[in-house]
Amino acid sequence: MWQRIQTVFLGITIFTLIISLILPVWQGQIRGSVVTLTPFYLLENDQYTYYPYALTAMLVVAAATLSLIEIRRYDNRMLQMKLGMLNTLILLGAMISIVMFTMKLSKLYPEAPKNGLGMFLIFGAVLCNWLALRFIRRDERLVRDSERLR
Repeated sequence: MWQRIQTVFLGITIFTLIISLILPVWQGQIRGSVVTLTPFYLLENDQYTYYPYALTAMLVVAAATLSLIEIRRYDNRMLQMKLGMLNTLILLGAMISIVMFTMKLSKLYPEAPKNGLGMFLIFGAVLCNWLALRFIRRDERLVRDSERLR
């Protein structure tokens, strides 16, 4: 199972998604206080705001879980491709929510906002998921071509 390159890419996807849950997505400063956005909450003036920012965390956890299920279904490539496409949609939703929240916060706090590593790790997870789908399709094509030769 781990000798297949798509499994390695899916493992990297899971790893980057879990790390992105820990790291901040965006940070800004206003009058000496730091405003931090993570996938779970917005920390502003020692006050946590969970809604609607926890939507990102829910989507990231769903994508990591779906990647794990996708790894376990190595014996059924068609199902693996369908799960990969669903995972791409979920990751797209997570990316859209992160970009939307960071743009909104950058307008509210224009004083030196900076994107955190957590934002870029999700983009890396999308890339790894796309590469895994590409290699799953290549395996399926190889199997179909070998069956045609028989």
